[in-house]
Amino acid sequence: MKKATLAVAVLAASTSAAWAQSSVTLYGILDAAVRYTTNNNGAQKQLVPGGMSESRLGINVTEDMGGGLKALANMEHRLNSDNGSAAATDFWRQAWVGVQSNEFGQVRLGRQYNVLFDLYTSTYASFRYSPYIEQFKPEIGLSAGARQSNMVKYLAQAGNIYGEIQVSAGEGTSPADKSIGGLLRYNDGTFGFGGAYLQVTDLLGKKVKATTIGGSYTSGPLYVNLSWGQNKFDAGGQLGGAFTGALIKGYNGLPVLNAAANDVKKRDMIMAGFTYQLTPQLNLGGQYWHAQQTHYTPALANTKSKGDYFAFVADYAFSKRTDAYLEADYTKHKGAVAFSNGATKRGGTMVGVRHRF
Repeated sequence: MKKATLAVAVLAASTSAAWAQSSVTLYGILDAAVRYTTNNNGAQKQLVPGGMSESRLGINVTEDMGGGLKALANMEHRLNSDNGSAAATDFWRQAWVGVQSNEFGQVRLGRQYNVLFDLYTSTYASFRYSPYIEQFKPEIGLSAGARQSNMVKYLAQAGNIYGEIQVSAGEGTSPADKSIGGLLRYNDGTFGFGGAYLQVTDLLGKKVKATTIGGSYTSGPLYVNLSWGQNKFDAGGQLGGAFTGALIKGYNGLPVLNAAANDVKKRDMIMAGFTYQLTPQLNLGGQYWHAQQTHYTPALANTKSKGDYFAFVADYAFSKRTDAYLEADYTKHKGAVAFSNGATKRGGTMVGVRHRF
C-alpha cells in the first residue's frame, strides 16, 4: 500500500512538473456598435456585431519542450455579438498546430491567416491601435480571403527582418484554399516596410495573383501608413465575386455591390492614413483608400471603374482592455461598379464599445 501511494505521488509530481512547462491562454474580444447607414434601400439603423473588431474567443497553447523548442497551438472562433450566432460557416476560423525553434523559426500546420493579411495588419495597418475597421475595411478585400485551410506556413526572424512562406494544398471544396506565397518585412520600431505575394488557384484551375507593398512610420504619438495592393484574376474564375464581396461589409447575406463589381480583371488599391494619440486615452485616426478596376465583359472592356473610401475614428480608452469609439465613413463609386440598389454613394457612422480579455 505504501509503495502504491509513493508511486502515485511520484506520478503526480512528474505530471505537475510537465504541466508547469506549458501554458494555455484563453483570450477574446467582445465588440458591438450602433450603426447608421445611408442609401441602403433607404437609411438603415442597426446594432452591428463588431464595429472596430469582430468578436472572437480563442485559445493559445504553448509548451516548452526544452532545448530551444516549443510546441504551439491555436484555435479561434468568431461570433456575432448581437445574437450569439457563429460569424461564419467554419466554426474555427483558425485551427493550427506548430513547432518553434529558437534557431530555425516556426512551422504551423492548419487553417490560419495568409501572408497578405499578416503584412497588411502588422506592417502598415490602417490604425495604430486597431489594424482595421471591421465594418469598413476595403484593404482586407485585397487579402485573398485573409485565411486558407490546409496550410503549411514557415515563419522566421533575424533581427529586424521577418519573413513567411505559405503553401496550402486545396484539398477541400473551397475555391480559395490552394495557395502559395510569401512575405518579407523590416521593422525597427520607427520605420516598417515590406511586400508580399500570394497566388490562389480555384477549383477550375483559374488563378488570382495578389501583390502588396508599403510601409509605415511611427514617432511618439504619430503613426502614418502608405501602401499599394493589386489583385489579378484569370478569366472565368470562381473568386471574383468572393473577393469582391470583402471590399464592403454586407448584412443579412444580401449582395452589397452590383454584378459588374464581380466582373473583375484587375483591381488596384492605394491606401494612406494616420493615427495621432492626442492624450493617453484618446486616439484620432483617418484613412483613405482609392481603388481602380478593369473588366472582362466586352461591353465594359474599355471601362475603368473607381472607388473612393474615407473613414475617421475617435477612440477613447477607459482602461487597457475597454474602449469606446465613434466612427464615420463614406464611399463613392464611378464607372460600372455601384451598390446593389444602384446607388453610387453611401455614408455610415457608428458608436460602439469594445472589450478585450
